[in-house]
Amino acid sequence: MIKRQEFYTNNNFQNILTLLILSLFLYSCDSNKKEAVVKPILVDKNASNKTIELHTKLETISKNGFAVGHQDDTSYGLGWNYKDDPTTIKSDVEKVTGDFPAVFGFDLGWIEMDKSYNLDTVPFNAMRDLIIDAHKKGGIITISWHANNPVSEGSSWDQTIAVPNIIKGGDQREKYELWISRVANFIASLKYEGEAIPIIFRPFHEMNGSWFWWGGKNCDAKDYITLWRETVHLLRDTHNLHNLLYVYSPNKLNPSDTYLEYYPGDEYVDILGMDIYDFNNAEDYQKSVIHDLAIVREIATEKNKVYAFSETGLESIKTENWFTEVLYPVIENLGISWVLTWRNYDKKHHYMPYNGHINEADFIKFKKLPKTIFLKDLNNLNN
Repeated sequence: MIKRQEFYTNNNFQNILTLLILSLFLYSCDSNKKEAVVKPILVDKNASNKTIELHTKLETISKNGFAVGHQDDTSYGLGWNYKDDPTTIKSDVEKVTGDFPAVFGFDLGWIEMDKSYNLDTVPFNAMRDLIIDAHKKGGIITISWHANNPVSEGSSWDQTIAVPNIIKGGDQREKYELWISRVANFIASLKYEGEAIPIIFRPFHEMNGSWFWWGGKNCDAKDYITLWRETVHLLRDTHNLHNLLYVYSPNKLNPSDTYLEYYPGDEYVDILGMDIYDFNNAEDYQKSVIHDLAIVREIATEKNKVYAFSETGLESIKTENWFTEVLYPVIENLGISWVLTWRNYDKKHHYMPYNGHINEADFIKFKKLPKTIFLKDLNNLNN
């Protein structure tokens, strides 16, 4: 016969064992539930596999450092232009460091006007070739769109009120839909081995400033949000483009600015960005980067979004050691997926060093720092 104490002890053991098993089961279910909740939801529920892979890649990059990007990197540089010699892919970044950037920036401005070249005189046929080449090399493609003003047909910087005219019900709506169809046709032509190349699309940026027709005093937040949402619907649903990740990127925040003032909503944005330039005042620049990107990081974490330093730079880079002593220290541990500097047009207007530049050695040093990811690093990261 089992003694009374043994009976209770055995029962307790069995009860504890049962509770333990039940707890493990519930924990497992809860973990799966949490996993399902935190998994990013893309704007496009039918996004291509390559686009989903790109999004995953951006998440991986942010855990290892940040990808380095350059606008129009292979389109032109100091003393050369791809359209003049399309037999060789050149790059000022590659000439200085021996490696290409990991992120290649392009712009579609003027495609809406049915021109054969963009606002920076890059032929769209050449741009297509360069995008395919960059993708083939393992690079990441980001495309902005400095569209002309649809009312005045002046440049992006023409501040004639236009957004109310192109959203549904506006008198220029038909024109805008035609413009979107031209954008869509070009993006649809970006294929490699029969598959659509995944693109990070960044339209209507710096909307909290008033220098573009789509922002600031030229457009209220409600109309901007409507324009963004309708643009997504046109590209995704009307033109069936399923290779885009959409980036929301305000300019540097003024004291009265709110980062989310123009935000179209979580279901219309894949990536949060921020554009901040250094205007020859490194101290103010660093303060802005630290302050503004901390806000972006907090919101992105809360919303489970990838985030990036979508546009930056110091024109002509006259500050010595700018990359290692000004830029790197403030973005090293921010968790951004990439940082993109603007283009190299000439000796006055450039944002990456070229051979013989005052910051050439500093940029080589920057490349060797632990968190910078150039193209070869990116491909090794993928492996």
